[in-house]
Amino acid sequence: MPTIAENLTLVHRQIASAARDAGRKADDIRLLAVSKGQPAEKLRIAYEAGQRDFGENYLQEAMDKIATLSRLDDIQWHFIGPLQSNKTKPVASHFHWVHSIDRLKVARRLSEQRPAALPALNLCIQVNIDNETSKAGVAPKDVLPLALDMAELHNVRLRGLMAIPDPSPDTERPSPFTRLARLLESLRRADPRLAGLDTLSMGMSADLAEAVREGATIVRVGTAIFGKRT
Repeated sequence: MPTIAENLTLVHRQIASAARDAGRKADDIRLLAVSKGQPAEKLRIAYEAGQRDFGENYLQEAMDKIATLSRLDDIQWHFIGPLQSNKTKPVASHFHWVHSIDRLKVARRLSEQRPAALPALNLCIQVNIDNETSKAGVAPKDVLPLALDMAELHNVRLRGLMAIPDPSPDTERPSPFTRLARLLESLRRADPRLAGLDTLSMGMSADLAEAVREGATIVRVGTAIFGKRT
């Protein structure tokens, strides 16, 4: 069986190939290792192989890993799951990114609870790009008002958009990745406060190349790195 280090090398080669085909630099695309359901020791192995960004969905599981790996001081923790407003305080204190913002209330609480000694918490708005009833996220038409409200918050920094598209998209219109990229560009043009948005968190193992082609700056890969979740 391939090792975690070998898996990471393979994924980075896939990113580099996709970036080259798209006329982009591989260094502009960050690999986020989705580590939910994986033991802390596997994350340590990935860290020793050079991985720094890890994505967690479940708060208590994540907090246990953060405590276990607390000596790895340059590790970057990304919260990528649904976040309830009554659970924002530990996220505000221990994470570097939150990808799943879908309400102003959650963003505001993260801003209020972010310790002053820490740099601004990076936030992405989760967009329900296909308007699926089974998925969380903000409808595309509602993203701009939320983004403008978030731009006024202190201690957090709105970075861009995240989406988990339908794996079987409507082929009669542009792909979900294309539409998310266009939505980000429309936000940049809409208001000077949003001109610096620079992040598209989109794409996983199966659709990594397409996401990179359409402008992904963060791709989320789990099983291809760590194997099956426990």
